[in-house]
Amino acid sequence: MSAVEAPPFIRTIEWDMMDKTKFFPLSMLSSFSVRCCLYPLTVIKTRLQIQRRNHMYTGMLDAYKKIYQMEGFGGLYRGFWISSIQIVSGVFYVSTYEGVRHLLRQNPVTSQIDPRIKALIGGAAASLVGQTIVVPFDVLSQHLMVLGVSTKHGKLVVDKMGMNPLGLTLEPGRSRAYISAEIVRLIYQRDGLRGFYRGYVASLCAYVPNSALWWGLYTVYQDELIKILPYWVSHLFVQAVAGTLGGFTTTIITNPLDIVRARLQVQRLDSMCNAFKVLWVEEGLEMFTKGLSARLVQSACFSFSIILGYETIKRVSITEEYKSYVRW
Repeated sequence: MSAVEAPPFIRTIEWDMMDKTKFFPLSMLSSFSVRCCLYPLTVIKTRLQIQRRNHMYTGMLDAYKKIYQMEGFGGLYRGFWISSIQIVSGVFYVSTYEGVRHLLRQNPVTSQIDPRIKALIGGAAASLVGQTIVVPFDVLSQHLMVLGVSTKHGKLVVDKMGMNPLGLTLEPGRSRAYISAEIVRLIYQRDGLRGFYRGYVASLCAYVPNSALWWGLYTVYQDELIKILPYWVSHLFVQAVAGTLGGFTTTIITNPLDIVRARLQVQRLDSMCNAFKVLWVEEGLEMFTKGLSARLVQSACFSFSIILGYETIKRVSITEEYKSYVRW
């Protein structure tokens, strides 16, 4: 039976169809689980983006091997607990995305807008809200990610990449909490509160288009896959694949912007324009592919997992009156 002949079903579970008391707790749990599993890829991606040329790591696998050998398993989770604050911003992100789409559907003027455009607008608005909350934690977690301490002459010193703009040198045995507090103190000492929003504009330039494109393309790919695949193929699987394809596409398009954001936040460059110039001088055309392999793997795993969890939770949270119209 083809998709055209198939009985109607709800392709997109809308905001007003769900029980929020189920949706929010399950959404936070799903987000934390995915971030916990995939966080090492974020550390590797950030290290590859920040290093000059290939002075320390030659690629994703080389970075994994060296981080594990030099810093142990904990090195792959450096800055995790600070970064995990993102699950809170994730609640605001999802609420904004779904809320904006709901408002666009309810408004008589915007209700006729193509669903793909609604998804794009919702994704952009969600990222704007999410980044405003998460950038300070991003700044701190990225400093921790690139810290890469190793023992030398009885002291813990920063890694060999020259990525220590704060001039941090620590005595052995210091806890992660102490290191985090030192980074917070040094950032505030040098830049005040503005230091915690370093790279905010670059984050918006990188993530707002990324989020908008990802949700827009997710809807496009989902519609196209439903047309070409047999009806018996799981709709949840179709959505997960659509999310992965959307993630791949947006990652390739926005990769240079993400590198500039990371450089601004960690290397303390003074503007996006200057960051682009430095990146061009150091990398040339390779700036478009720097850290791209790690980002693509991260994006594929993250997009597939997030959509799988997100759409599953929406199905679990749907109210009784709509359950018969949902296809797994």
